[in-house]
This record gives sequence, structure tokens and C-alpha cells, in this order.
Amino acid sequence: MDFTWLSRWQPQTHALLRIFTGLLFLEHGTAKLFGFPVFPDGMPHPLPTLILASAIIELVLGFLVAIGLFTRLAAFIAAGEMAVAYFMSHFPKSFWPIVNMGEAAILYCFIFLFLAAAGAGIWSVDGARTGSRPIR
Repeated sequence: MDFTWLSRWQPQTHALLRIFTGLLFLEHGTAKLFGFPVFPDGMPHPLPTLILASAIIELVLGFLVAIGLFTRLAAFIAAGEMAVAYFMSHFPKSFWPIVNMGEAAILYCFIFLFLAAAGAGIWSVDGARTGSRPIR
């Protein structure tokens, strides 16, 4: 079955991927910093410096990616944070992501790399600043 008809929705699905990825990433920051919507199980309180820094990065960069402001830079830095998080926290437990619970970190890393390469697209502050229009 040919799904090329879906290509006309590429700009909108790109924007939705950016928005929801940014909001989910931001949620990790709010959980660690404010306990909202819930404080993560097993998270020390007060937060150690490295976790505090990661929470601030997640909050700020998640917000920037969600609204599409400085998207390429924010997504590139976020991809780096997720790569570091994977290799520091998950990889030492096991080589296999399903065993070490690192699937989310890997997915975030590669989605952010895509957004760094592709840019914000439509429905973004970056797009409004540069006059970006959807391709038809």
C-alpha cells in the first residue's frame, strides 16, 4: 500500500513531533525541580549538582524546543545531554537498552538530533522569525 499521500502532512507532523518532544522533555525538568507532576522515585533530595544541572537543561531546552525558539542549538545540546545520560546512567547496567531502561534516552537523543538537523519547521518562533511556510 502506498502512503505517499501522507507526505502532504509532513510539515504538521514535524511540528507535532517537535512540540510534544519538547513538552515531554520539559516535564522531566519540572518533575526533578518542582515535583510536578510527581517527584521521580528514588531521586535524592536535595538534588545533587549533576542532576540539578540536567533538570535545568531539561526545563529550559524543553521549553525552547516546544515553542521552536533557537531549536537547532537547543536540540543539539539536548541530544548531547541524552547521550551523556545514557552512557552515565543506563549503559553501565547492561549493553541492551531494554535491560538497562535506556530506550527513552536513546529516542530523545535521536529525535533531538533530527530536530537539530531539520530545524523547527512550522508553528514555531524560529519559523515566524524567518518566514517559514509549509511545503505544499
